[in-house]
Amino acid sequence: MTTRGSRPARAGLGNKARQEFAGWIFISPVVLLLGLFLLVPVLMAAWVSVSDWSGQGSPLSSDVSFVGAENYTRILFGGGLDTQDFGTSLRNNLYYVVLVVPLQTALALGLAVLVSKRLLKARGFFRTAFYFPSVTSSVAITALWLFLFNASGVVNKILSWVSIDGPNWFSDPRGVLHLLLGVVGIDTAPPALANGEFLGISWWEWLAGPSVAMSAFVLMAIFTTSGTFMLLFIAALQNIGPEMEEAATIDRANAWQRFRYITLPMLKPTMFTVITLGLIGTWQVFDQIYTGTQGGPAKTTLTPAYLSFNAAFNQNDWGEGAAIAFILFAIIVFFTLVQRWILRDRDKVTSTRDPRATAAAVEAER
Repeated sequence: MTTRGSRPARAGLGNKARQEFAGWIFISPVVLLLGLFLLVPVLMAAWVSVSDWSGQGSPLSSDVSFVGAENYTRILFGGGLDTQDFGTSLRNNLYYVVLVVPLQTALALGLAVLVSKRLLKARGFFRTAFYFPSVTSSVAITALWLFLFNASGVVNKILSWVSIDGPNWFSDPRGVLHLLLGVVGIDTAPPALANGEFLGISWWEWLAGPSVAMSAFVLMAIFTTSGTFMLLFIAALQNIGPEMEEAATIDRANAWQRFRYITLPMLKPTMFTVITLGLIGTWQVFDQIYTGTQGGPAKTTLTPAYLSFNAAFNQNDWGEGAAIAFILFAIIVFFTLVQRWILRDRDKVTSTRDPRATAAAVEAER
């Protein structure tokens, strides 16, 4: 028996189904484009990483064989030159990430706070000046860096004013940490570090630090990317209402305490975005390496992204190149999840931060 109230309910379900169908019709072009230009290439790359495709013909042709995880095992556990090159590139890139991400985040935040001061004159000029390196071609910036950091360049000229004999930056493969250890008399590897190894290189080499050449790239990355992240922090700072700082000022919080207990917690979502983008960008560094040193000197600026390119386009080993790309993807996802886990509790401290808690923290600090 049909009740009087069941007909409107059934009609409501029908309208909802028609609305959902209409919605799928509207978004279907975007879904098709994403599938064509994103999902299909990823699936093709996944197939290439487990095949012996040499770049000739179609990777789906009958001449291409399935080799399973052979490309991955040769890179990670083979112990040969492929493993050694991958370990070297991973070490170089790891130091690059560890140095660039915190420094560019701190510099971007500092610049954003500086140019957001109402008392600062010509704020628009400074914002444009700090952002300008971000819109300049990376090839042009790299060429400029090669000029500034060559043996007789401007940087070494400035160092000579304080009696420092600067190195030939982009031709010096020495590790910075090894140079510092050499200052205190440690020039050779201890047996424990010389005998053990990981991914084809010894622990002593892992602890070499970034090479002098890679240090120049670190400075360049900080110089070119801080302006972009500065804009994100400026947008976040403009969303913080003045009443929060006024309340903290009434509680006798000084400038540092207002920044620590008010500004910084409310910037946590933006901080997460900046660090995530920084991690992705630094792990994928390629164009500066390709333009500047192509992995040299002595492979101390080799990175996984450049190694993947070199394996695929120069050595025609597309399977290994694709496998390196997927390992790099796994590394980025891992570090992003670790970062998310570290910041998980702080995500709750956003715009709802209680001023009374701030006042209690200020009093506790006193």
